[in-house]
Order: sequence, then C-alpha cells, then structure tokens
Amino acid sequence: MPPFSLVTDYRCAVRAALLRVSLAGCEYPAYDGDMTLAHIADNPPSQGWDLHCHTVFSDGRQTPADMVREACALGLHGVAITDHDTTAGWNDAATAATEYGLHLVRGTEVTADADGVSVHMLAYQYDPHNCEISGLFAKLRRARLERTKRMVELISKDYPITWDDVLAQIREGDETTVGRPHIADALVAAGAYPDRSAAFNGAVGSRSPYYIPTPSPDAADVVRAVKQAGGVSVIAHAGDPSRNAVLLSDDQIGQLIDAGLDGLEVWHRGNPPQQRRRLLDIASRHHLLITGGSDWHGQGGKPNRLGENLTDDETVRSIVERGAIPLI
Repeated sequence: MPPFSLVTDYRCAVRAALLRVSLAGCEYPAYDGDMTLAHIADNPPSQGWDLHCHTVFSDGRQTPADMVREACALGLHGVAITDHDTTAGWNDAATAATEYGLHLVRGTEVTADADGVSVHMLAYQYDPHNCEISGLFAKLRRARLERTKRMVELISKDYPITWDDVLAQIREGDETTVGRPHIADALVAAGAYPDRSAAFNGAVGSRSPYYIPTPSPDAADVVRAVKQAGGVSVIAHAGDPSRNAVLLSDDQIGQLIDAGLDGLEVWHRGNPPQQRRRLLDIASRHHLLITGGSDWHGQGGKPNRLGENLTDDETVRSIVERGAIPLI
C-alpha cells in the first residue's frame, strides 16, 4: 500500500482536476459592478472553500504548506491565505497549492477602524504590486511592531518575559507581521499561561490593563484601497460580540458599501445566529457576497478548525472574476 502522503496527494490531484472541469463548465456573465453573481443561501455550505486562514507569516502557528496540505486532506475545494497586513506567505502557499493540486485564493486581513469600532477587512485577489496598498501594509506592520514592543514593556513589569522572548516566537523573521499572538506565545513559553487562548483571556486581551489598541486606518479608506488595487473586500466576523462592545451598525456597514465593499463574512464561529440573520438581510438588500471561513491559526493558535465554516463555489467564482489576479 502506498504511503499516506502519496495517497493524499493523488486524491487531491484528482479532486482538483474534477473541480477545474466543474468551474470551467459554468458560464457566467462578467461582473458589472452592481450585482453579485453568487446565490445568497440561508444556511452555511457543507462543502467548499475556507477563505480565512493564517500562517506563520503573521499570527498562525503552521506554514502555508501545512495549511494547503490539511485543506487538501479535508477535501476542501480550495483555501485562502489571509495573513495580517502582508503577502509574504503568498509564494509558499502558491507553491504548495500547485504541488497538491488545490486551488488557492490569495488575500490579506487588515485591522481598520470605523468611528471607534474595530473592523477586520479581508482583501482578496488584489494586485500585490499596487503602490497604495503595499505602502499601507508596510506602514501597518511597522505600527504593529512598535505597539507590540510597548505592550511587552508594560507586561514585562509583572510577567517574566522580555522582547527577546517575543522575538523567539517569530518563525519568518522580518517577513512576519508581529503582534499580540507572539506575546501570548512568549507568556506560554515562560509558564505564565497554559496556552495562547488563556493568554488572550488574560494579559494580552483587549480588556487587559496592558492592552494598547492596534493602530488602524479608516475602514472606508481600506475598502477604497483594495478596490483601487483591483481586489475584493469583505468584512470579517462583523457580528462577533466578543471582539467589540459595540458592533458595526447597519448604517456603518452601509457607508462601507458606498465606499465599494463587496461582501460580509457571515459563516464564522464568532457570529451568533441573530447576527448571522442580520448580516444575511443586509447582504440580500445590498447584493453583497456572503463568505465563510474558519479563522484558522493552526495547532496551538486558536481552537478554530480548518474548514469549520466554508464559502460556496459560486461566491469564490465571483471573487476571482472581480479580482485583479488569477486563481492559483
């Protein structure tokens, strides 16, 4: 019997080939800027794509190759890499996707602000060479680094960690977007907490006395920057009450739609049922894309399981058609 990895590789290659035939066999009109090409469903899809994943190039615990391999083994149609403020993991993810025969959507997660409400924007399939958006991400990474250093200075007064301990948690050197998860991992390594989740419920959490807000651009400006770079913008986990004491209102989401917002991530473990219904209603009224993703960070990152929330094929097709770069 062949080794498990070879069996997995073969099954992935066959699955990808069948999916390519399926995607190629469906004719859709070009996106006209007004309407979504995807059907809005009332329930999360049972199969499809995980469009919200993080790797070691930001706050994830596993490599892009790990992400692709696991997505393939789970039978996903495809996966998206969405590390914070960076495209540094795109090449590794593309190489792995080609090797395993799995489709890859390329993206980035950006933390923004809308009148004091933290907004996480998922930017998909944009031109990474666009000067405006690449400059924005470089500025945000520098700001995150300085903010993380300041938090470590505060935390180190009460916990046995140093900046060097935090640096020891960074897997990809200067290409890594450094942030609170790396502080959490340093605290775990020092024995202060049993795991990253516990650290986020303690010293590095947003309600901690050591917390410093993420330096964030205006959410509408991010939407416009993504659009200018030929990309597709989606608000991540917009109904998650654990992230904001006050959620984005319908009017605030409407302002982002006016700026060019493409969609809402409805299928996410953080959105409770009533918020999912609200977001679905907004999406229906404004012809927005509906996406789903796990917010996977790998083993030891978050409890979120790869593929636990998915996006359907039609919606991914719409994202690719609107985007500036091809699907891997």
